[in-house]
Amino acid sequence: MIYAVAFIMAFTTVLLLMPLFSKLAAKLDFTDKPTERKKHTFPVPMAGGLVMFIAFAVGFILFVAVGPVVLPNMVRGSMDTTGLWALIPGATMIVGIGLIDDFSKTRGRDFPVWPRLMIHILAAVLAFAAGIRFTGFMNPFTDNYVYFHIGLQFVITVLWFVGLVTVFNFMDGLDGLAGSLAMLSGCTLFIVAVTMNQSDSAFMAVLFVGVITGFLRHNLPPAKVFMGDSGAYLLGYLLAAISLHGAFKQATVISVMIPILAMGVPIFDSVLVVVRRLLARQPAHKPDTTSNITHIHFRLVKAGLKPPYAMALIVLVSACLNLTAIILMLVF
Repeated sequence: MIYAVAFIMAFTTVLLLMPLFSKLAAKLDFTDKPTERKKHTFPVPMAGGLVMFIAFAVGFILFVAVGPVVLPNMVRGSMDTTGLWALIPGATMIVGIGLIDDFSKTRGRDFPVWPRLMIHILAAVLAFAAGIRFTGFMNPFTDNYVYFHIGLQFVITVLWFVGLVTVFNFMDGLDGLAGSLAMLSGCTLFIVAVTMNQSDSAFMAVLFVGVITGFLRHNLPPAKVFMGDSGAYLLGYLLAAISLHGAFKQATVISVMIPILAMGVPIFDSVLVVVRRLLARQPAHKPDTTSNITHIHFRLVKAGLKPPYAMALIVLVSACLNLTAIILMLVF
């Protein structure tokens, strides 16, 4: 029941704040305007990322930061908030640089990639310093835990954070796509956390699902609000943190595969995109254009699928991968 309360609070907060921030964004001309590459027919407010961040931060404070003090014993007993103090400051950095990036786009300018990358790395380093990290894995043959060298832990953790921030930004190309994929991943991580009796991770996951569900109310085709780069960065950062603090804690072969499968579509698509662009000697971070289409969602649209159907097909594939991840966890 307490998880349902957390979900409803996050969902309702987004629903209440979104109209207000959308009107403010429109008034300030903080909108994504139609271009040759962007096919929407009118300027769309880019308020989604900031609203999702506010709703998640409020829920995090109430149910995770303060939760161990006030929640029932049956929940409090399994709470482990070690290192989570870094989550909101890190997310603030991520959303902040995303808003600057979004503002530049509203004025017809591209924000340089290197400042963005540095902030993404710094946010990942902050999480690592707080203890949200990949430490090693359980040897299935000896049942001994193999700890990685601290340097390798650092590299894997930073790559995981920066990688997920990047892949969800890549997937934000069709109305509702990035949010739907993130929601499915969040649901899987919630089920994993509940099964493993990890209340801290479960609360973060259910809050995450709640804010995205509220956002999708305004973002499914035809979208009335965009999440912007700030929202896409936030989704990737929070999923990285939740998975490292939850599913990766077990560090068995199966538990390591669960987050990878849960986020399989954006991960696999982004890896293929980067490989294609590098082979073609093109910048890996540049967005697709009408003459250079590499992402699966744009390739489906170019092949003749209408954008809502392309989005639905990709989400269906992702749902199958998430279901596979849950089955593996339950069986093994």
